[in-house]
Amino acid sequence: MGRSGPQLRDGMVAHLRRHHADICRHWFDDIDVVDDARGTLKLLVREPVQLRYLQRLCVQVFSEAAQAVTGRLLAVRFVGEEDGASDQAALAAARERRSLEAHHEGALAAPNGARAHAVAATDHYDDMLLSPDYSFDNFVVGPGNRLAHAAAIAVSQNLSRAYNPFFIHSGVGLGKTHLLQAICQAVMRRLPGTRIYYVSCNGFMTQFMDAVQAGQMTDFRHRFRNIDLLLIDDIHDLSSRDRTQEEFFHTFNTLYQAGKQIVLSSDAAPNEIPDLEERLSSRFNSGLVARIEKPCFETRVAILKSKAAIRQVKLSDDVASYVASKVDSNIRELEGAITSLQGLSMVHNCPIDLDLARQALGENGSGAKTAHPTIQEIIEAVTGYYDVKLTDLLSKRRHKSIALPRQICMWLARKYTRYSLEEIGGSFGGRDHTTVMHAIKTIDERCALAPTLAADVAKLVESLHAAAE
Repeated sequence: MGRSGPQLRDGMVAHLRRHHADICRHWFDDIDVVDDARGTLKLLVREPVQLRYLQRLCVQVFSEAAQAVTGRLLAVRFVGEEDGASDQAALAAARERRSLEAHHEGALAAPNGARAHAVAATDHYDDMLLSPDYSFDNFVVGPGNRLAHAAAIAVSQNLSRAYNPFFIHSGVGLGKTHLLQAICQAVMRRLPGTRIYYVSCNGFMTQFMDAVQAGQMTDFRHRFRNIDLLLIDDIHDLSSRDRTQEEFFHTFNTLYQAGKQIVLSSDAAPNEIPDLEERLSSRFNSGLVARIEKPCFETRVAILKSKAAIRQVKLSDDVASYVASKVDSNIRELEGAITSLQGLSMVHNCPIDLDLARQALGENGSGAKTAHPTIQEIIEAVTGYYDVKLTDLLSKRRHKSIALPRQICMWLARKYTRYSLEEIGGSFGGRDHTTVMHAIKTIDERCALAPTLAADVAKLVESLHAAAE
């Protein structure tokens, strides 16, 4: 190598922070260069979750960084400890550095030997893409989520013996997915051989329909019924899906009777999920049902500081308090605020201060708030105006009385928030971007042809502006 491993790694990380700041994380500093030969740069990543995350999402940007730093046409390859053993000297040095840092790791971390075993014994994890950000260490505990957090830790430490099933519900963007993935990561570290399957409800339904069409139900059932821990996100999407509910009912029974752990999340409590069979609702209620409330001001400040630290963004107490006072809907909105601050800071080449925070949140120097409602505020306004339930709005129901308010929500979210089509769709029951595009087009066309609908939308816009003043 032209440079030492640490120098090359530091140069790549610096390049990424300049050009791809949104993907940078504090644990990038733990990556080691172990080999540089034949046009391939091998980077050692010890944590299995981090390794798979980088392999799937970051190869291109790291290759770009390697080429920029070295001036050579290099391709990056992320490897685990076993695969990286070809460079014995570098690997030994990396392990020595790791052993010196071991005493700083949390209680959930496994010994080095267990880590090596984890990489080798996790073939059954390959279908899962977990975010390294979503660990228990990064979860901020407050009054509104204390029970759910404590129960999630108990489940990860005592599979099927603590709370089974474990059911978490809350509004959009309050930490359900974080806790489910934290359980996965804690179990993977503590018990590397555990068979885990983490999937969204939409993923479960898609695999079920594909199996039915291909005549491969035996393979499907083997996949979901021969595991130790099943975690399904957004289980409320089972609403009105009779065939899928029937299949999931039998999957649930098989796992439960075999003493396997089941963890579910939903935007609504079991009894409030529309068109859910009573036998499923009763089973969901048979374990622990924990609700996550909106974070209070102090918790929002702590969340902002934690999210900023993960991205290595310097956020003063004043800025964190200011943003927390202005963004009170959900954690996703807080993350969006950090992204905006980080982007503006890079564009203007200036530190993040109160003036920049006001600019990022769309406010003038006097601190007067402009009309930029959050998705949660839009949902509350529309559900109140049309007198529909939140669970119905987020469900798969297509009745006109539900579909129209849902489409108006998406139209308003696209017009008045900074979220992408994919993010907006995710806030409305996990819908894809094409559904959001269709909703926007439909409302535009109908408003042009139906003055009554146009008047309704105008009233909603006016009410949102009034609430924001």
